[in-house]
Amino acid sequence: MHDLDEKAKLAKDKKAAIGPDIDLSTFDSAPTPHPYMEDLNALSQEDKDRIIQAGVDATEKGRSGTYIQMDTAVLHSHSLQEGLEVIPIKKALKDYPWVKDYYWKLASVDADKYTSRAQTDLQDGYVIRALPGAKVIYPVQACLYLDKENIAQYVHNLIIAEEGAELHVITGCATAPHLNRGLHVGISEFFVKKNAKLSFTMIHYWAPEMMVRPRSVGVVEEGGLFLNNYICMKPVKSLQMYPTTYLKGKGAVSRFYSLLVGSPGTEMDVGGRILLQAEDARAEIIARAISNGGTIISRGDLVGEVPGIKAHLECRGLLLKGGVIHAIPELRGTVDGVEMSHEAAVGKIAQDEILYLMSRGLSEDEATSTIVRGFLSVDIPGLPPQLKAEIDRTVERSNKEMM
Repeated sequence: MHDLDEKAKLAKDKKAAIGPDIDLSTFDSAPTPHPYMEDLNALSQEDKDRIIQAGVDATEKGRSGTYIQMDTAVLHSHSLQEGLEVIPIKKALKDYPWVKDYYWKLASVDADKYTSRAQTDLQDGYVIRALPGAKVIYPVQACLYLDKENIAQYVHNLIIAEEGAELHVITGCATAPHLNRGLHVGISEFFVKKNAKLSFTMIHYWAPEMMVRPRSVGVVEEGGLFLNNYICMKPVKSLQMYPTTYLKGKGAVSRFYSLLVGSPGTEMDVGGRILLQAEDARAEIIARAISNGGTIISRGDLVGEVPGIKAHLECRGLLLKGGVIHAIPELRGTVDGVEMSHEAAVGKIAQDEILYLMSRGLSEDEATSTIVRGFLSVDIPGLPPQLKAEIDRTVERSNKEMM
């Protein structure tokens, strides 16, 4: 019942195959055992300090559930709230027949070599599901952590908000401080049922030589809301992602927000596409990108397929210390009666803004920091306070390091 037609399949979408090619044979994908932890206090202080930078708190304070995977092994997985399921995907596929109704139903195994390898070499991943009518206000946290040098991590995730449910997820992908090189391939499929609400916030904290290839597809039914937030402000060798969402039901809404910082040696090709396929559907893609000497390609594609839809795309880039920002906004209306708009801008900090703040008593560095913080402050409606606070902390930490 969840299958999309062949036209909608990611396998048929050539835009899924952008970014530099990676030789997968140069990474080690052999199983790496780590003991299961009933108590996350057993994590080393070094690991705790690292994952908190990606929004994952080992104390589980203000969280409704936790999933942590280290390399290829599940470290911890449980739910703290009734109406919420948090299950490793291998266990779910084995023990729960309903999972097969969602597994590989939106993304396609043959989209590219990364999706194919995620199928043949699946290590694990998670199923996070809010049952019908459940209100999971406190965020569920998930962490995909790399500890072994030069490892390849292949995971598949299912995130499901059943009819009338509310679900908030914060997922932190991170590497141990000693790790320099590795590969992460993550398949994520999102299902937002009738009148459900799902927010998914992904914070990446990678190493300088990491290669990262997320692949994700979502579908939103009648009256559903899907917020997809992405934050990457740390160095990464190569990051390429192009999440796609289909608004299939009347009044369905999706919003993508991304905050990117490109450091020297970093190449990011980050985009998002939303197809509005039902009456009164609404969509928004908002991107903020700062280059400190790296290369950022920021893509956005909105497709209006029925009359009466509304959509807006906004991409703004700031060249702080050189580098390249390439904004590629796209709008496609295929019928009469669509309402779509976009704006894009790339530039540098205006000197008069700095001088004004300096006249108010700030130093030049303080003035620059204030402007950058304001640039990265994007209001994301619909987030619970706990999740908004986590995003604000991430932006503040990154801002201090940039300055």
